[in-house]
Amino acid sequence: MAAVSSLGIGSGLDLNALLANLRSAEQAPLVALQQQQRSYTAKLSAYGQINSALSTLQSAATALAKPALFQGLKAGSSAADVLTAKAAASAASGSYSVNVTALAQAQSLAATGVASTTAAIGAGTATTLTIDFGTITGGVLDPVSGQYSGAGFSADSTRTATSITLDASNNSLAGIRDAINANADIGVTASIVNDGSATPNRLVLTSKQTGEASSMRIAVSGDAALSDLLAHDPTATQRLQQTVSAQNTHLSVNGIAITSATQTVEGAISDVTLNVAKVGSSTLTVQNDTASVQAAITSFVNAYNGLHSAASKLTAFDADSKSAAALLGDSTLRGIQVRIRSTLTVAQAPGESSLTMLSHIGIAFQKDGTLAIDSAKLTTALGSQLGGVAQLFSGSAGTGGYASQMASLITGMTDDNGTLTAVTKGINTTLDTLGKQYTATSERVEATVARYKAQFTQLDVMMSTMNRTSAYLTQQFESMSNNNSK
Repeated sequence: MAAVSSLGIGSGLDLNALLANLRSAEQAPLVALQQQQRSYTAKLSAYGQINSALSTLQSAATALAKPALFQGLKAGSSAADVLTAKAAASAASGSYSVNVTALAQAQSLAATGVASTTAAIGAGTATTLTIDFGTITGGVLDPVSGQYSGAGFSADSTRTATSITLDASNNSLAGIRDAINANADIGVTASIVNDGSATPNRLVLTSKQTGEASSMRIAVSGDAALSDLLAHDPTATQRLQQTVSAQNTHLSVNGIAITSATQTVEGAISDVTLNVAKVGSSTLTVQNDTASVQAAITSFVNAYNGLHSAASKLTAFDADSKSAAALLGDSTLRGIQVRIRSTLTVAQAPGESSLTMLSHIGIAFQKDGTLAIDSAKLTTALGSQLGGVAQLFSGSAGTGGYASQMASLITGMTDDNGTLTAVTKGINTTLDTLGKQYTATSERVEATVARYKAQFTQLDVMMSTMNRTSAYLTQQFESMSNNNSK
């Protein structure tokens, strides 16, 4: 059989167009399958949006269902630049007058200046430097020399003296600084300050802790030059100058004097921690943290409205384009909406409070299906019936409560056996089946088209052969006719 160079040349027929039309006809089932795939994919995406909105609502409900939310206390300061405070749940409500007269500070001692930070001090003899801490008692401080006369020293029994060794490897000013800083347990930070004099380099030792009990006492045993530079006992020899004294925070609460070794004051007011920032006065108020409760309720309402908005968009019908959203008429989504709204409209069991409905605290459904908050009514309820609001959302003795019920309801919808999970699994199964059907149908179409093409090719070859034979016979008949005429 002779081959043809292009389909249709041998027969003179437009076999390519005919083959294309046959291919389109055979592919009609594929178009229908693609439409189904797009429809189910759109539904899967839509359920993903619903699941996200439900997750947001569940998180808001879980937060609102916690009893601790309604037990929280807030400490407010009339002068936040003077002090701030944090109240534990066990604190008592009240108002306190606080007057801060001094802030805790860490002691700093400065050594006599030396010309070089790297030159050796002393002969390099092994020397022990020991630092302990305590309270300087009595005595008189010379503000010029920074040294005490007639003072006593009461060691802090809660802290252990720490020693380091100085020798020829580290007996320069920089070496002493580095040796002190390398020992994290010594409780002191060392630095070098240049005061601009002829012997400008001064070693400065600063206690890591604030408070009167963190005054330093330094004993030096070994090299005399190092002892002359660093030995410091507020009751005896003092080679260092006190540039900053160890000091406690001093304040009064309702006229009662309080001291603290740090600027964080605990215990002055039971279960309240004060953070002092500067000298001054403030009125401290400890009261129920209704602002956090109101914020949690607002988040809950916003989350519900977010779910409602998502559902409305996914069930809408566009009259202009005559197109429907992915979940228009969907029974699963409708069931979810009905159950959630029903949960929020069923009255709670009355307890010590008369609050049994959301409307009692200013939360009500609107005509469009959303929830709205009457802020004034909610604020009043929180101020006068906080316990009732707590029971309305978190329930009593582990039962009831709108927020608790909502969180549990959504868990039932979205867990492994939930309604939303089941319908999502069903869609994924359908999409998998459609994908397999599409592949099989596509292979069948290609096989059919290939068969058509082979048949058309055979037709083309046959028609080409017949055309050549016809032309030959015609030529022969014409030749015979001409001969007969002669």
